[in-house]
Order: sequence, then structure tokens, then C-alpha cells
Amino acid sequence: MQYNKLGKSGLQVSRLSLGSWLTFGKQIGDETAEALMDFAYEQGINFFDNAEIYARGKSEQVMGAILKKKGWSRDSYIVSSKAFFGIGGELPTQKGLSRKHLVEACEAALKRFQLDYLDLYYCHRPDKQTPIEETVWTMHQLIMQGKILYWGTSEWSAQEIMEAHMFAKQNHLIGPIVEQPEYNMFVREKIEVEYAQLYKTVGLGTTIWSPLASGILSGKYNDQFPSDTRLGMEGLEWLKERNLTQERMNAVLALTNLAQELNLSLPVLSLAWCLKNPNVSTVILGASKLTQLQENIKALDAQHLLSAEVMQRIEEILQNKPIFPAY
Repeated sequence: MQYNKLGKSGLQVSRLSLGSWLTFGKQIGDETAEALMDFAYEQGINFFDNAEIYARGKSEQVMGAILKKKGWSRDSYIVSSKAFFGIGGELPTQKGLSRKHLVEACEAALKRFQLDYLDLYYCHRPDKQTPIEETVWTMHQLIMQGKILYWGTSEWSAQEIMEAHMFAKQNHLIGPIVEQPEYNMFVREKIEVEYAQLYKTVGLGTTIWSPLASGILSGKYNDQFPSDTRLGMEGLEWLKERNLTQERMNAVLALTNLAQELNLSLPVLSLAWCLKNPNVSTVILGASKLTQLQENIKALDAQHLLSAEVMQRIEEILQNKPIFPAY
């Protein structure tokens, strides 16, 4: 396994990590979840990603029960939670980034995980209803109380991240060290352009999600629509409509042919492409079967096959390289 410092912090995170969105407590059974975490840990993966909204809290319960059963040394792994969406409550105090919700959500996550502290705690989305000063102060206080060690953001704009850093610096508070955006061959703007200055100025770390574009880049949809995938799950019609476009499928077929030339599977090629970006701290893997995780972890060793020539061929297939604004 390879490891990176997460942003400017001293926290060493594995280049590949394991996430639980749509799987733990929902799509897969607890035994499968345990097998996935077992294999990941044995391979050197040290970061397990979660959130309050995943399976409305059950994902964290499942992961917490596995961590307790395994008895792995607490200093050998990193676990995260995210707050914003709540666990399904519709009242205004049950979601968002107010001090009330962030504190209560943190306490609830610790109980579900059966842990004394969270390594990473994310603001899952920006909250237009809460002053950013309140959110930064709350995260700083949670760190001072020993309930979290580091905090970050997810799907925040570069401006919002900088506002958090500016307020933290002015008031001698601890700012966010990491952002968790979507990043894959089809979604590139934030990582490659919008955050470009943040890597230099505040040392932004990134834990990217959906590296296989919700499974489109796994190749499973090349011939027909399988019955047991996340894009077929009730309530995720929006995800299916966004990803299963004819333009994307044409690109996927061309990428599949390129992967075959390199003796790689399409998911391994797609994950290795993400890993080639030096501003990606870790790639969060999602898997519903152990065989998927066993295949996807091969991306670490496949990076050297993605030469400059291969990367250029990928660009010619994708035709979506983000353009830097002219200053």
C-alpha cells in the first residue's frame, strides 16, 4: 500500500480507501461488509469513510460493530463521519451545519461507531442558512474537546473553503484540512481547475468519491442493465439519468478497448487514472462484492502503465479536459 499526507496535516492516509455509501446497512449484508473491511485492512487500507445519512445511520452502526469485533488497534485506522443531511428527520434542527446539529450529530455518530473519537469529521454540504463562522468555531471546539481530530468539507466551492480558512486564521482556530468531492473521468472541474490554487495556498487534501462514476466505469453496463446494482435502486433514478447517457457509454466502450490493450480491466484503468492525479490524496472505493474490491485494488500497481501517451489517448476519448480560465 502507498500512503499520502492528507493535505498539510501529518495524517497519513492510504492511497485507496473504503467507503460505505449505498452498501453497508443497505445493499449488502453485514457478513459481506465484514469481509470487505477485513480484506481492505489486510491490504493496508487504513481509511474507512462513512456519514450520518448513509442508510440513515445504520451504515455507521454496521461499521462500528465490525471495528469492535475485529479489535484492531485504534491507532491503525482512520474513520470518518459527515454531518449535514441528518438521518431522515425533517425538522430544521435535525440537519444543517448549526452548532446544535454538528454537536448532536457527532455525539450520535460516536455512539453508533462505539468509538471515543472520530478521526475525520466532514461538513457534508455547505449550509447557506448557517454563518460559516459558527461552523468553523464548532469544528474547532469539537477538536479541542477530543471528539474529532481533523475536520473537512464535502462538495464545497473553493470560495467557501477559503472563507472557512480565512476566518480560522484570523481567530487562531483550526481550519479544514480536506475536501471530499466527486472525481472521475466524467466529473473533473472541481479537482482539476476550481481547487487548483487551494493545493498551493492552504494545502488542501482530497478524498475523492465515485471514482467509477457510480459503476459506469466498471463496464458492467456495457451490454445490458444488471439487476443488482446501485443505479437500479429505488430513489436513485437521478443517478441513473445522470450517468447512463449515450455520450458516456460511447466513451466507456472506447475506454474498455484501451484497457484491454493494456491487459487491464476497465475499473482498474479508471481508478489508476484517478491515482495519477497528484492532488488526489486517496480514492474511496465502493464495493458490494469482495471480488470487486480484490480487482479494484490492482489499480495501485497499474499506475505505471498509464504513460503520457496512454493519458493522451484517454483525453482524446473523453474530450472533456477542463479549461483553466484566462487571467
